[in-house]
Order: sequence, then C-alpha cells, then structure tokens
Amino acid sequence: MQQLVPGDTAWVMMCTVLVLLMTVPGLALFYAGMVRKKNVLATMMQSFMLCAVMSVVWMVAGYSLAFGPGDAFIGDFSRVLLSGLAAGWDKPFTIAAGTAFAQPTTIPESVFLMFQMSFAIITPAVVTGACADRMKFSALLVFFSLWALLVYAPLAHWVWSPTGWLAQRGIADFAGGTVVEINCGVTGLVCALMLGKRLGYGQENMAPWNLSYAVIGASLLWVGWMGFNSGGAMGATPRAGMAVLNTQMAAAGATVAWTFVEWLVRGKPSVLGAISGAVAGLVAVTPAAGFVLPGPALLIGLVAGAVCFWTATELKHKFSYDDSLDAFGVHGVAGIIGTLATGWFAFGPLSGGTAVGGVHLLAVQALGVAVTILYCAAVSWALLKVTDLLVGLRVTKEEEREGLDIVLHGEQIF
Repeated sequence: MQQLVPGDTAWVMMCTVLVLLMTVPGLALFYAGMVRKKNVLATMMQSFMLCAVMSVVWMVAGYSLAFGPGDAFIGDFSRVLLSGLAAGWDKPFTIAAGTAFAQPTTIPESVFLMFQMSFAIITPAVVTGACADRMKFSALLVFFSLWALLVYAPLAHWVWSPTGWLAQRGIADFAGGTVVEINCGVTGLVCALMLGKRLGYGQENMAPWNLSYAVIGASLLWVGWMGFNSGGAMGATPRAGMAVLNTQMAAAGATVAWTFVEWLVRGKPSVLGAISGAVAGLVAVTPAAGFVLPGPALLIGLVAGAVCFWTATELKHKFSYDDSLDAFGVHGVAGIIGTLATGWFAFGPLSGGTAVGGVHLLAVQALGVAVTILYCAAVSWALLKVTDLLVGLRVTKEEEREGLDIVLHGEQIF
C-alpha cells in the first residue's frame, strides 16, 4: 500500500531548498559579479523578482499545465490555483493519477509541486544572463510570464509527466537537460539575437565588476546543484546518492578541463574560467545524474569543460552574437552534451531497466534535443515579438549608457 515516508519527504524538501538557494542568492550573485558596476542591482533584481513572479505563475496555471494529466502534449486545468490540493494534502501523491501511466510517490503533493516550482524559477533566471545590461524590466516580466506557460510548462509535460510524448518514448532526463538547460540556453540565444549587442560590445572594457561575488555565487550553485540533481529520485534512495556523487565528479572534471585548456591556450588559468567550468560540468551531468555511473559522469564533465571553453570564448565571437554571460555557451551547449551522453552511458540498473544506454536510447535523446531546440526557439521568438509590441524589449541607448540600476530602479552602488 502506498504510504508517506518521512525520510523521503524530508529529502525532497531539503533538495527544494537547495534549488531555491541556487537562484537567490546563488545565481543572483554569480551574474551580478560578472556585469559592470552600473548594472549590478538590476541584475540581482532580475533573479529575485523572477523567484517571486514564477512562483505565482506556477501556482496559478504553470503546475497544472506541466503535470495535469492532460494529453501527450500539454497538461490540463485540473490543478489551476492548486485546485484539489486540500483533499489529499496529507497523503502520498501519485503523478498522473487516474491514467494508465500513473506513478506513485512516497511524498505529499505539496512537496512535489514545490520541488518542481524551484525548477520553474531558476530556468528563466538563467536566461537573463544572455540579455544582461540591456533588457527592460517590464519586458522581462511580460516575456517570462508568458514563456513559463507556453514554453517551460509544455516541455516539462513532454519530458517529466508520465503522459508526455517524450516520456512515453523513453527519454532519459533526470533533472532537466532538455527542460531546463537546453531550453534556457536556446531561449537565451534567441533573446541575445533579438535584443542585439550591448553598446560598445567588442570595443569597450566590459570586464566583471566583482569576481568575488561571482565566485560566491558559483560556490552556492555547486552546493545547491546536489539537490537539483538528486531530488528527482523522489526520496532518500541509493539512486539519489549516486546522483550526488555524479554531480560532484562532473563538476570537478569540468573545472579541471576548462582551467587547463585555458591555461594552455591563454597562458594563465583565470578565476572566471574555473567557475564557468564548474557550471558547465554541473549542467552537463544534469540529465545524466540518476542514470550513469561516476566514471562516465567524470568523462561528461571533462568533455563539457573543454567544449564550453571554446563555445564561450570563441564561438560567440566567430558568429558575432552577444550572449552576455554565456547562457547558451555554457547551459545550452553543456545541456546538449549531457543529454546525448546519457543516451550512450545510461546504466540500466539505476533506472530499473527503463533507460539502458545504446543506439536506441541515443536516438531518443537526439530527438529530445532536436525538438527542444526547435520548439523553444520558435515560441520564444514569437513571445519576444509580442513583448516588443506590448512594452518594447530594450532600454534606450542613453539609458543603457547610464546604467540599468539608476534608470530602472532609481538606485546605485557607490
């Protein structure tokens, strides 16, 4: 008989807190430390405000569209405003209850939906790194409110709801290689292209204002990612333990790889490079965390660190796009690497035989990567167009020169 397990409930609650920690203060500090001084407060405000706004959007309709039984492509409105939660608040939750694909858990629905909410919060916050220094605050709120419902929620349903069409095809995405990482990376690239380059990009000094902030933020991300990548086990299980170990090994491998490649190419290992490498490894192992063994996890990290060094330092200059804080160069690219690698390295016993590495799973993973890129790019582009018509996307040149802190929020750091 399905029962609540206090240890599982406590574990997922702790993981939820860790993922929230990744956004505020983790990502807020990480991004704020990498922009110029005149935009620090505005950058922090983006992460802080999205934490609040996405929580409301998730409660109103996002959760229902993502995890309501619905059909293969979208949930339904059965959980709008968390309808029905009161009836079973103290009982174990079954995902997609009443369908042929029901998945019982040992935790209450309040904990499940809150854990998933933390992912819906951090994903758009990561995207803001691609449009740093130039996007209107009003545009940010309008765009991401629509995006959460029309991009994030459908993707979450496809991959993580048992009734979703990619889930039915057996996609292996433990913690969000497609839903979170590729999604936010590609959305970030579309934002960067539509907003255009920052004034003075490639000509003026745009060095980070305070790398110590960025290091603190990256450190919080590293620790928080343990919950990000293990909470998907839905309990304090051996699989959750393996996910924690894999997360550590991939992060370590990517940090080492980025640092030594940069040292070889540029003559000095930078602090910014080391923390960027760590994030690349954490991103890459996200889909794989609960599916692979530590050896492949380390390899995934090493590859992601080396490749993302190139995409973040060379690729964007070659194609002349201004992905300000490398949302695509790190999150998008590492997410693709990790999702595909999961298809080859998945160790069957970890998933009870539902995800076994090989040609078939690799093909499913490739399909997931392709449709995620196409869908989020197309819909994000359309939503940015709508947002531009409603409130405009970018601040004026004069406002950008003065800085978003004082222009948008009437405050500044002295």
